[in-house]
Amino acid sequence: MKASPNVQLQAPPPLLPRWGWWTLAVCLLVACVLVPLAALVVPRASGLHVSAYWIGLTGKILCYAIVALAMDLVWGYAGILSLGHGLFFALGGYAMGMYLDRAATAAGGTLPDFMQYMQWTRFPWYWAGTGHFAYALFLALAVPGLLAFVFGFFAFRSRIKGVYFSIITQAMTYAAMLLFFRNETGFGGNNGLTGYKWLLGFPVGTNAMTVSLFVASAVALAACFLFARWLVQSRFGRVLGAIRDAESRVMFCGYNPLWFKLGAWTVSAMMCGLAGALYAPQVGIINPSEMSTANSIEIAIWTAIGGRGTLIGPIIGAVLVNGAKSWLTVALPQAWLYLLGALFIAVTLWAPRGVVGLLGAWRKRDV
Repeated sequence: MKASPNVQLQAPPPLLPRWGWWTLAVCLLVACVLVPLAALVVPRASGLHVSAYWIGLTGKILCYAIVALAMDLVWGYAGILSLGHGLFFALGGYAMGMYLDRAATAAGGTLPDFMQYMQWTRFPWYWAGTGHFAYALFLALAVPGLLAFVFGFFAFRSRIKGVYFSIITQAMTYAAMLLFFRNETGFGGNNGLTGYKWLLGFPVGTNAMTVSLFVASAVALAACFLFARWLVQSRFGRVLGAIRDAESRVMFCGYNPLWFKLGAWTVSAMMCGLAGALYAPQVGIINPSEMSTANSIEIAIWTAIGGRGTLIGPIIGAVLVNGAKSWLTVALPQAWLYLLGALFIAVTLWAPRGVVGLLGAWRKRDV
């Protein structure tokens, strides 16, 4: 059957506009070429040299940006406010920390210090295979994804939404934090997993490793952003936005919101796991404090300040807030929490679309 000549098929929108591709290319050029050169080639006495401290700090913030992007996928586009993304982030960190702990003790053929303190003679069964990097990376993605799938299936099938869903995600995270605090779980108790020495056969803590992890974080952030952009522009993303705005109407149109919400929720958790796997070797430790409810609330604040429902906004919010936090916790440590709370209230009242929304409004006004 031939299509009518008067019918014009609408081409799918481009993944990024031309200026977006140029911006992404410049950012990757800086992160993958210029920064490594400035850190490893330029002499330390030069004004162009970048210290390992700032590269490590920026790499950590890039991991936070991936988490904020993951939050935007479920909150900005599906209308699901999660206060449990810190759990998925920490699980990815623990999966990579298990590999790093085993790599540190492999040469001596011993167990980690906390297991020796517990008088254990062998690794628990769930540590099996974690001596291999590929399997640890798989766990960093699979464990948060599986937990999110199981939890989300029962929650979304029961039509739990709104503040009730936020509360139970917070309760789940708090329960997991209490579990990981126990020494008997085999994850280091309140001290967590630390003492990393080797990653893929290379020493951890050197300038070269710090730069390599920074580059990996930048590439991962770019890949996650492009994937999220493709997802929200697809038919899946359009239905997801419709569910956010009018779920009952979507159901009347014959769509089952369960699988769309569950898909976005699971993908978001896996992105957090990837961020956690990159985060652990950069900071040298992963412990249950990463699962604290305060951390999950901060993730929501980054997204709100940057501008939810924009993808780029949460990345900007994570960079701005964590950059300010790194400075203010040293300069004015007592004032940081008050400033963060005031900033969140101000954004909620006067800039509900965040920084990106303000920039868009100013640009329209100038035009």
